Amino acid sequence: MSQLPDLESLRLLVLVGDAGSLSSAAAQLGLAQPSASKRLSMLERKLGLVLVDRTRRGSQLTDAGRAVAGWAQRVQQEMEGLLTGAEALRTKRDAELRVAASMTVAECLVPGWIGELRRARPELYIGLQVTNSEHVPELLRSGMADLGFVESPLAPTGLTACQVACDRLLVVVAPGHPWTRRRRPLGIAELAAAPLVLRERGSGTRETLDQALRKAGVGEPLPLLELGSATAVRNAVIAGTGPAVISELAVRADLADGRLLPVEVEGMELRRALRAVWATGRTLVGPAAELLAVTRRRGKKERPGEW
Repeated sequence: MSQLPDLESLRLLVLVGDAGSLSSAAAQLGLAQPSASKRLSMLERKLGLVLVDRTRRGSQLTDAGRAVAGWAQRVQQEMEGLLTGAEALRTKRDAELRVAASMTVAECLVPGWIGELRRARPELYIGLQVTNSEHVPELLRSGMADLGFVESPLAPTGLTACQVACDRLLVVVAPGHPWTRRRRPLGIAELAAAPLVLRERGSGTRETLDQALRKAGVGEPLPLLELGSATAVRNAVIAGTGPAVISELAVRADLADGRLLPVEVEGMELRRALRAVWATGRTLVGPAAELLAVTRRRGKKERPGEW
C-alpha cells in the first residue's frame, strides 16, 4: 500500500457508521457533502475495498466497512492517547528544569541566573546538581540534566557549547603571607614549586591551572591540600593554610575587604570561558532555552568587553 489512510477520512467513516448518513457525518466534521463523498471514495481506493453502500435512504457501511470502522476507532483512541501523552510531557517539561553545574559556576553565578528565571516563572521547579566540570557531560548524556555549565578550558567533546560568562583565576594569600612582601611578581616556576591549596582533579579550576603550568613547561602544581569546592579553598586560605589559585568570582568580596590579597605571577594569565553545554542534536526549548537566554544576557552586561 503506497499511502496510509488519513485520520480525517477514518473519522468520517466511523461517523457514517454511527449516523447512518453521509450528510450528517459530513456536518459533524464541518465538511460539504461532496467533499465528504470524495474523501470516502479516496479511502476506498486506497484500501481496495467497498466500505459504504450509498442509497436514497442513506449510507450504510458494508461488512468490510464495519470491520475497517472498528479498526479506525482503535486508531483514533491510540492517537488521542498519543496527543494526551505528548501534552503531559510538554506540561512536565515546561514546569521542570534539571541543571548540572560545576562548583564555581554553581556557587557564584547559578543562584543569580535561577533567581531571575524564577521571578519570570515562579511556578517552575528547578533541580540543580552541583558537581565538577568532568562529570557534567555524563549527566547530560544520560538525560539526567537538560542544561549544564562547565568551567574547563576546552568545551567537552560531543556536546553543543555556548559561552555565557568570562572568569580568571588568581593566586591569593592571607594577609601576612611572605608573598605579600615581594617587590617583584612571583615566577611561574616558584608557583609550581610552592605547596598550594588546590581544587580536586576533574574540576575546571584545576584543569585550567594544570594546563597553564604544562604550557609553561614547569610541570604540575604541588598539592598542600585538595578540596572539593571554591568555598572550601577560600576558607582554607583565609585561615592561613597556604596560597591558592582560585576563581576571581569566588573571592571578589574578600579581595575588596582585604581578607585575601592577590599575588601577581609574571607571564601567567589565567582567563577562561564559562560555558553552557547540552546534548548535541537536542534543541533547547522551554525553561532550558529561557535559562540560557538569562545567562547570556547577564554575562554580556557584566563583562561586555571580554566576549
